[in-house]
Amino acid sequence: MKLLEGKTAIITGASRGIGKGIAQIFAAHGANVAFTYSSSVEAANELEKELNGLGIKAKGYQSNAANFQQAQDLAAEVLKEFGSIDVLINNAGITKDNLLMRISEEDFDKVIEVNLKSVFNMTKAVQRTMLKQRKGSIINMSSVVGVKGNAGQTNYAASKAGIIGFSKSVALELGSRNIRSNVIAPGFIETEMTGKLPEDVVKGWRDAIPLKRGGTPEDVANTCVFLASDMSAYITGQVLNVDGGMLT
Repeated sequence: MKLLEGKTAIITGASRGIGKGIAQIFAAHGANVAFTYSSSVEAANELEKELNGLGIKAKGYQSNAANFQQAQDLAAEVLKEFGSIDVLINNAGITKDNLLMRISEEDFDKVIEVNLKSVFNMTKAVQRTMLKQRKGSIINMSSVVGVKGNAGQTNYAASKAGIIGFSKSVALELGSRNIRSNVIAPGFIETEMTGKLPEDVVKGWRDAIPLKRGGTPEDVANTCVFLASDMSAYITGQVLNVDGGMLT
C-alpha cells in the first residue's frame, strides 16, 4: 500500500543522510519529490535519477532555505512544476559545536539562520498554497538536543528548541484550514556524519540507548511517512521523539 500516492513533498537538505533517506522512502510510497541541496551537485543528480526510476516525479533544486527570497522562489517553482505542495519537510541543518565561552557570534548566528530561520522561510513560502488547497502537512526536524539541551551545543540546541515553539504556533494558526504542523526529534541517527566518529564513541552512544542501537535514516523517514499521510489526519502540534528510548 502506497501511503503517499499522488502527494507532492518538498524536502530540504536531501542529498545525504536523513534527508536522502526520507526522499527515498517517500518515493517508494508514491510521493512526488522536490528536494533541495546546497553544494553536492553530483549526489543530487544521482538521487534525482534514482527517485525518477521509482516511477514518480522527482527534481532536485540547488537552493538555500536560509535565504528568504530563495525559499519563495523555490516554492513558486515547485508549484509550477508539480501542481501542488502537500507536504513540507524542513530537514536542512548544520552544527558548529563549541562551549559557550568559545562560540563566536558568527557561529551562533549561522546555526540559527540555517536551522531555524530556514523553517520560517520555507513554511511562509508554502503557506499560501496550502491555505488555498485547505490541506497540508508540515514536518520540522528538531533533535533530542532541542528537547533536553546538550553541553557544547548551545547554538544548535537553541535552534532546535526554537523549531518546536515555531511548529506548535503554526499548528494553532493553521489548524482550522486542515494544515498540520508536527516535529520529529531524532536521537542518535547513524549517517555519513556519525561514520566519522571513533568506534568507541559510537559504541558508548549505542550502549546508553534502551534499544541498544543507533537509529537509521529509515527510522526517521518512516515516521515522516506517517505524519505526511492521512493516517495521522488528527495529529498536529506534536513532537515525536525518534530516539530508541534515549529520553525515556
